[in-house]
Amino acid sequence: MAFNGHQRDDDPLHSDETPPKQPRSSAEPPDCEAAARATSDRRSSNSTPRLRRDSVKKTRPPFPWFGMDIGGTLVKLVYFEPKDITTEEEQEEVENLKSIRRYLTSNTAYGKTGVRDVHLELSDLTLCGRTGNLHFIRFPTHDLPAFLQMGRSKHFSSLHTTLCATGGGAYKFEADFRTTADLQLHKLDELDCLVRGVLYIDSAASGGPSECYYFENPTEPERCVQRPYALENPYPLLLVNIGSGVSILAVYSQDNYKRVTGTSLGGGTFLGLCCLLTGCSTFEEALQMASQGDSTRVDKLVRDIYGGDYDRFGLPGWAVASSFGNMMSKEKRDSVSKEDLARATLVTITNNIGSITRMCALNENIQRVVFVGNFLRVNTLSMKLLSYAMDYWSRGQLKALFLRHEGYFGAVGALLELLHPS
Repeated sequence: MAFNGHQRDDDPLHSDETPPKQPRSSAEPPDCEAAARATSDRRSSNSTPRLRRDSVKKTRPPFPWFGMDIGGTLVKLVYFEPKDITTEEEQEEVENLKSIRRYLTSNTAYGKTGVRDVHLELSDLTLCGRTGNLHFIRFPTHDLPAFLQMGRSKHFSSLHTTLCATGGGAYKFEADFRTTADLQLHKLDELDCLVRGVLYIDSAASGGPSECYYFENPTEPERCVQRPYALENPYPLLLVNIGSGVSILAVYSQDNYKRVTGTSLGGGTFLGLCCLLTGCSTFEEALQMASQGDSTRVDKLVRDIYGGDYDRFGLPGWAVASSFGNMMSKEKRDSVSKEDLARATLVTITNNIGSITRMCALNENIQRVVFVGNFLRVNTLSMKLLSYAMDYWSRGQLKALFLRHEGYFGAVGALLELLHPS
């Protein structure tokens, strides 16, 4: 049985409204080695700063620094913009590099579908001895050809840089990168990049809004509020990556993790079904419709079968007994709206993910669950529903956690691999 999603119709909270995170007193600005380890542990002071700077300078790659995650629905790109360029470097810098930097940092939209998520930007970050800003950019995977044409027009390949990429698209589109943009990809495992990116971003985002947060009192809609969560000692944790599909990882340490299971019913399923059922064409449009619908008009609930609660097994009457079960009746099919169908689709997908996640947490004996992925972008409805489900069915033993940078961790992990290969 699952939640009907009807009682969780709160106004969406934006991730940039998260309370500020307290800086970690033992943290040090990450350099190449720290990025590779994805921690902020303090280094030994045996070597001199000058030797260290010289060593880092020799090993770091030339600009520009990118990390890319090519998913089934979205391409995620992270770009490090150096802010400490010296006069000498500026004079030696080729025009192509300046052009790319200006284009990416002076715009917040690229074409019709590319977006730079300004609210997620990490400022004054130190990577490989350089200080700068980390930018987060996304665009639909079906627009990848336009991205490649842009790279070709700006002569990206002339910079002789390595483009580290992860996700299934790094394999699927490798030939397109080579033939269209004359670019060679360094392909990386997406789960390795995901874990590496999650651990690094949480350690690096020491100022401003908290990276990790949860919903307090998720079973009481009137008192449900978003709270920051400190993830200093994260292990073990269950990492649930919700993209086009879903992968669930058990993480026991930064180097010890495994994929437990997954499901094909993910964000791609939600959008695909909404397009079929409602005629919408974008994720944002589907979510807007879902926010205005009533899934209980579409789903068959426990009370529709028992007339109330099923007390023997503790099933409340408002729990979903059969997703879309009411649609067997022509009369009820004729009475539902497109918004109701969108809401029922969202609730169905989210309940399925929550159910599988809870079983995995029980099997792995893990109480901390972190949900990431672009399915959760501007999707407070699903986040609260997942929080409700984890808390209710586990009787308060499981806490659902969320991260501000949602779907960008794979791309961050790819960037870290560029800066310091594992």
